[in-house]
Amino acid sequence: MNDCLFFGSNQLPTIFENELNKITKTIQFENENENENENEKQIKQISTGCFSTIFLFENGKAIEYVTENPSKIKIEENIQKVTVGCSNEAILTIEGNVFVKEEDINPQNPNEFINISSLIEDTNDRIIEDIVSGANSIYLLTSNQNIYGIGSNEYGQLGFDSKTLEETEKPILMMKNVSKIFSGNSSYHIFLLNSNQELFGCGNNEYGQVGLGESKKEETKIQKLTKIQNIPKGKIIDIQCGMFHSIMLIEDQNENENPKRKLYSCGDSQFNGLGRREDTYEFTEIKSSLFENDYIIEISVGCDHTLILAYNSKLIGFGDNSYGQLGIEDTRLESTPIQIELPKLRFNENISNYHVSCGYYESFLYYSPFLSNLEEDLIKTI
Repeated sequence: MNDCLFFGSNQLPTIFENELNKITKTIQFENENENENENEKQIKQISTGCFSTIFLFENGKAIEYVTENPSKIKIEENIQKVTVGCSNEAILTIEGNVFVKEEDINPQNPNEFINISSLIEDTNDRIIEDIVSGANSIYLLTSNQNIYGIGSNEYGQLGFDSKTLEETEKPILMMKNVSKIFSGNSSYHIFLLNSNQELFGCGNNEYGQVGLGESKKEETKIQKLTKIQNIPKGKIIDIQCGMFHSIMLIEDQNENENPKRKLYSCGDSQFNGLGRREDTYEFTEIKSSLFENDYIIEISVGCDHTLILAYNSKLIGFGDNSYGQLGIEDTRLESTPIQIELPKLRFNENISNYHVSCGYYESFLYYSPFLSNLEEDLIKTI
């Protein structure tokens, strides 16, 4: 058995019939074969966006939910990662190929996945190591540590002048010597970390979400990759981007102490996604007694809500809760971090074996210690 907790607006009507908002449900996937190895029954990854959710399993197969029609994703190669934005879905295979479904990229067959890594002009750059979706753009990190973008460039999120390049159906080179890509399923901005641990950003900055500081808050479009100044001290572990804000996880590696992780945010506080009550246009620490002396394992950001996994405090959240996406009973907005009460889960003795995935108005908490397979169990529920 595997435990997967879902809360928020119902994106899975086949499973949750006649229920709309404020659902908090535990999805339990039963195994038909009692003798099957426990490691073969785990979800590997869940990625969810505005209109679709993809479940990925350890055997390299995936199931896609679009409205009420769940279906297997038919790709012959084993899948190692999936990513979903507002208007796109992308799949990275173990072989290093990327398949994308997006109406603007493939207008003739918008419901079919096409191989876009084969469209990179430099044939030496066609092996992909990582993929990340923005709201309507997709980013590819190659084995040569080069970053390519494809899709919409409406806000300059591909790092080019949006007046001369509004969108592209082929991957275009954005930057070389990149170690990590950061964006989000509702985000129209992006961050790139280079091999020297320098951070660059571009895209929509209407609410200061690119983190360039007070002097740049009037620049609503950052159309050129720009170095982010005044980055907090420490190693950047992750940056999760919402529509109006960004959340950064930093690890302070002091030689005399155990590593500590801290959260920082930037953007406009009116949407309650910052973890604080005041605006900030550069990355500023989110302070809370819930994780001050704890170790943050993982973060996930939706349109305007955030979930945090921490060793002792378990699950913590803040931001928009109008659809119950924080997993609390009422729908009040939580501008500062709160601890979320969870029903008893089978494997809740070690929260580090869990993962969080935030969609626009929904969230998943799921158990995946071995990144194993639950495909047949999920099929049984639909």
